[in-house]
This record gives sequence, C-alpha cells and structure tokens, in this order.
Amino acid sequence: MAVIEYDEYKQKLLALEPMLGELEKALGIPKAREEYEALQKETEQEGFWNNLERSQTVSRQLKRLENKIKKHDRLVSDWEDCLTLCEMAQEEDDASLLPDVTEGYEMLEKEMNERRLAALLSGEYDSNNAILTFHAGAGGTEAQDWTEMLYRMYTRWAERHGYTYQVLDYEAGEEAGIKSATISIEGENAYGYLKSENGVHRLVRVSPFDANARRQTSFAALEVMPEMDDDSEIEIRPDEIEMQACRSSGAGGQHINKTSSAVRLTHLPTGIVVFCQTERSQFQNRDNAIKMLKAKLAELKMQQQAEKISDIKGVQMKIEWGSQIRSYVFMPYTLAKDTRTGYEMGNIQAVMDGDIDGFINAYLSMKANGELK
Repeated sequence: MAVIEYDEYKQKLLALEPMLGELEKALGIPKAREEYEALQKETEQEGFWNNLERSQTVSRQLKRLENKIKKHDRLVSDWEDCLTLCEMAQEEDDASLLPDVTEGYEMLEKEMNERRLAALLSGEYDSNNAILTFHAGAGGTEAQDWTEMLYRMYTRWAERHGYTYQVLDYEAGEEAGIKSATISIEGENAYGYLKSENGVHRLVRVSPFDANARRQTSFAALEVMPEMDDDSEIEIRPDEIEMQACRSSGAGGQHINKTSSAVRLTHLPTGIVVFCQTERSQFQNRDNAIKMLKAKLAELKMQQQAEKISDIKGVQMKIEWGSQIRSYVFMPYTLAKDTRTGYEMGNIQAVMDGDIDGFINAYLSMKANGELK
C-alpha cells in the first residue's frame, strides 16, 4: 500500500520541477546571481573600503541579494531531498518513512506558495524595509491599549519571519498602552508584505478598563511606509529642513528630560513634521528622524495626487467606525476579518501572536489578480 502512496508523492514532486524553474525566473534569481558576483568583485578592488558611504551601500545590497539567492537555493535543495527520500522509501518499501515524505511535501508546497507571493512584489519599493507608525484612536486608555496590542502583533510577525525591528519613536499612554509609536522592520520584502496592513484596525471586546465589563469598540491606525536606502532618489537638502532639539517626554529612566536629545524635523517644502526621542544621542535621533522623513516623502511620491500634501501630514484616514480595513472581535465570538478581501480567521489569539500571513497573502493575491484597487 505504501508503494502506491510513494508513487503518488513522487509524481507530485516531479510535477513541481518545472514550477521551480518558473519561480526562479519570476523571482529574478539569475539576475540576482549576476549582480551579486559583480558587487563581490567591486569589494575586492583596491581602495573600495576607503569610500565608507559606497562600501556600506554595497554591503547592504550584497546581504539582500545573498538572502534572496539562499532562499531559492534552499527551496531547490528541499525539493531534491524530499524526492530522494521518496524514491529511497519506495525502493525499500519502507512504510515507516511515509510521515516524513508527507511532511516534507507539505512544507515544500507551503514554501513554494510563499515564494510565489514574493514574486508578486514588483513595486518600486517592495523589496525595502518597512517603517510602521501606530496611532491610537479616540477612546483614551482602551484605544491606547489596543494600539499596544497591534504593536506587539507586528513585532511578533517580524520575529516569526526572521526580520529585525528597531524602535524609532515611542510615546506611552498615561495609564496603559501606546499613544503613538514608530518602528522600522528590516528584512527582504518587508514593505512589500506589510503595505497591505496600512489602515484602521477595529477591536471589539469587553474592556478590562471598564468596571461594568461592558463591550467596547476601539480603533487604532497603522501607517506603513518604505524605508529609503541612502542611495535612493529621495534626496533631502540641508536647507529644506528645520531642526528643533527638545527634551524627551514620558518614561525612560534618569536620562529623560536631562538633555535635549529629542529631535523634531520639519520638511519646509511639504510641511511634513517627524519627531524622534528614543535614542540617548541627539545625532542618532536625527538620523532616525531623517529615515522617517524619507519614508514619508517616498509615500508622497507614490500617491496619485501628490499635490495634496495634507493627505500625508499625519494619518491618511479617520480613525473611526466605517473606515477600518480589518475587525478583531474577542466577544461575543472570536474572529478577525478583513473587510477588503473577506479573509477571516477564528483563532484570534494566534492572530494577535503575529499569525497574519493569511490576511497578507489574500490581499496580495487579489491585488495581483486585479480584484482590489
């Protein structure tokens, strides 16, 4: 009986071979290998490391290309290993290896679906890191607690995918939660995946802050922008920004309020204002603020109506009923449902622990098929 099942898996695995070839082309792996070799040769040239700015840019590009190539090579290697195991088990008629073959094939199928989605990310900034800004809606402590829950959800998502994140700005709520926060998520295609999360997120639950245990609805907004590389086309001239140094506010230990390390930057041509206070050094806060400003300018560039500067000065949507992209219901039932794609998931705890790939994949698939604007 096992022989028949092994033969079925072998045919399925062989059918994946041409798909792997198509995926290699769609992901631009041959071009990535060429670029990697050319950049590697550049690093070997005399005096290369003397140009700090160029060497840092090349090092980042090499790391990004290496990760992309390694992911694809690992996929091909997993396919070869699974096929070899299947053929060996079939030859020896060893039924005990069937669970391993089944698990190997299922993992391979999942991995291929993820790489297919990565191939859909062809936007100008899709491969970039992402900058996420969280804003609590009206409702005080309840909304601020919900904002912190979302913050945790996205940092957990980043960790699940092997991405790293850096806090750029953080303003804690008075009693609990977050008033606003900005983080940078670093990793291949971080912006491409997370751009679908831009919008208002709605929570329905029995509030832990309500003595009468009434059901409440809260809103928080998430703004997602691409982080710009130093060699990007987005340039900010020194005469275009006005910088103010001020003291940090909120919790932060003895250092807070003792020095004027927080930085507020105003981009004079557009009126965009960014604020950063998380680092001890004014220079570090300024660097992070420049990073945030570049991201906002890139977002502005992507907008169809670029002349409407007011659209980008803060959150682009009203943080209220009717404008949400997704609802998270904890009571009277548990369900997370996306209003744009219709995708839903009943395990709300898994969602809050960062299991949001289903929502992201549904959005990207529908977008690629022209089903979403």
